[in-house]
Amino acid sequence: MRYFGYGIGFSEQHKELGRIIRDKDRFEEAKQMFLSFHSSLNFEADKLLKELAPQEWTIMPTVKDETIAWSIWHITRIEDLTVGILVGGDRQIFDQQQKEKLNVAIVDTGNALSDDEIMNLSESINIHSLLDYRAAVIKRTQNIVRELSTNDMRRKVSPDGIEKIRAEGGVTAQEESVWLLDYWGKKDVAGILLMPPTRHTLIHLNDCERWKEHISAGKKVFRTN
Repeated sequence: MRYFGYGIGFSEQHKELGRIIRDKDRFEEAKQMFLSFHSSLNFEADKLLKELAPQEWTIMPTVKDETIAWSIWHITRIEDLTVGILVGGDRQIFDQQQKEKLNVAIVDTGNALSDDEIMNLSESINIHSLLDYRAAVIKRTQNIVRELSTNDMRRKVSPDGIEKIRAEGGVTAQEESVWLLDYWGKKDVAGILLMPPTRHTLIHLNDCERWKEHISAGKKVFRTN
């Protein structure tokens, strides 16, 4: 990762976590490594996000990019769905009350949104509520992982959990969205922990850092409100 968390070694830590996470003899070590990585990753993310000017949340730097608001919505929704339902065997935090607080028209992860829809989401979403929602998801992830037992890491994702995500609108029927169900459905708990709340988040935060630098440098942007 070129930008986000430069010098902290997130990529190297993630590789080491992947190496030991299914080793029963190193279960406690792996669990503590995940908790530390996840906490540090989101601490650095908070620093990045707090530095943003309001307008920076809603800018598409280039034709290939999304917005920072979309990215934070996207990683938060995916972590909420996968950890809450597939790892924790419980529910997602997002509900109708959250939807109203966030002032959003969608409930899914945003994978299949057009540029116009991404801009609409970015301009309408309540950023303060989005950060509160993200904080709640992060805290819940930590609590779920603390309660995992040795055998949980190799536990296969439940088909019932996959169906619950579909039924609750976590993904849409569009090809760019529905593929996630098949992707998650092939994983075990370790595989989920190694992607949505860690690697996936790191990838998108790297994008956010890159976009922030683009915007701060005063370069021409593709779309803004």
